[in-house]
Amino acid sequence: MEKLWFGSDYQEGCDPSILRALEATNYDKTPGYGLDPVCERAKAKIRAACRAEDAEAWFLSGGTQTNATVIAGALRGFEAVIAAQTGHIHGHEAGAIELGGHKVLTLPQQDGKLAAATLQGFLSAYFADKNLAHTVQPRMVYLSQPTEYGTLYSRQELAQISDICRAFGLLLYVDGARLAYALGCPANDVTLPDMAQLCDIFYIGGTKCGALLGEAIVARPGLLPHFFTVIKQHGGLLAKGRVLGLQFDCLFEGDRYVALGRRANALAARLRKTLLEKGYTLTVPSPTNQIFVTVDNERLARLGERVVYGFWEQADENHTVIRLATSWATTDEEIAALEALL
Repeated sequence: MEKLWFGSDYQEGCDPSILRALEATNYDKTPGYGLDPVCERAKAKIRAACRAEDAEAWFLSGGTQTNATVIAGALRGFEAVIAAQTGHIHGHEAGAIELGGHKVLTLPQQDGKLAAATLQGFLSAYFADKNLAHTVQPRMVYLSQPTEYGTLYSRQELAQISDICRAFGLLLYVDGARLAYALGCPANDVTLPDMAQLCDIFYIGGTKCGALLGEAIVARPGLLPHFFTVIKQHGGLLAKGRVLGLQFDCLFEGDRYVALGRRANALAARLRKTLLEKGYTLTVPSPTNQIFVTVDNERLARLGERVVYGFWEQADENHTVIRLATSWATTDEEIAALEALL
């Protein structure tokens, strides 16, 4: 019997508009390396959506590659990046940042979020240390929107962290691998223009948000010098760069990008309600497309016979935390089938 797939939000291919555009332009001849009219058109749409006409923009193929390349391009060898203990660059990127020569300094988190007060306290203590010249120096703060636990930074929280970064001379970089699910969430009050105003660098996720692959970096001018060459060094400069630009050109046609996230969130909200009604325990108060559930191992074994889920962590010897994720492509029928199993 075919299983129901709720393991992640990058299991399917892409939004059909992208396939149609790829087929329609398949025989077009354009310059390489992202220096083509399609990429320029996509960048113009992104700048307009961010209300940041002077922003710099680049396209890379994946999230870890993007994080490693941005951090390498923005920091000097003795500079470090601060992240929550649950930050993706700390726990799920196989040491990619450290391989690039930069230490990840982790701070305590709550539901995946780094609190402004925690950051303020750390930086105040660090810059008061008379021996700081002997240590790596924090130069960047890394956040995710949504976080690893599907939670959201409010505009106020993001603004507080942004103010602290600017007071201490740090860059604020936000990983938006699942940004569509944040922008399309009723609980969210952070817009793309807010991101462009409050962050120094962020990226708009495509891989997990309806594209075949690809992430779009948005940065304040001058923060990533020689970045074209840095991308090349990190193996991210695609000869057929228009393939990335074309996908964002489609995703940023009208409200499509946010609409894809909005639908996934609505289905997740429906599933979340059913889980609570069936007596399941939600581990984290996530309002987006990722649902974290604590399940007893006996029940989990039965569930695993019919459902693909994401293992998160062992809660204790008898319980496991799993992730159920909806995506831009999840259907009502799939949700109904999972509800029946629950």
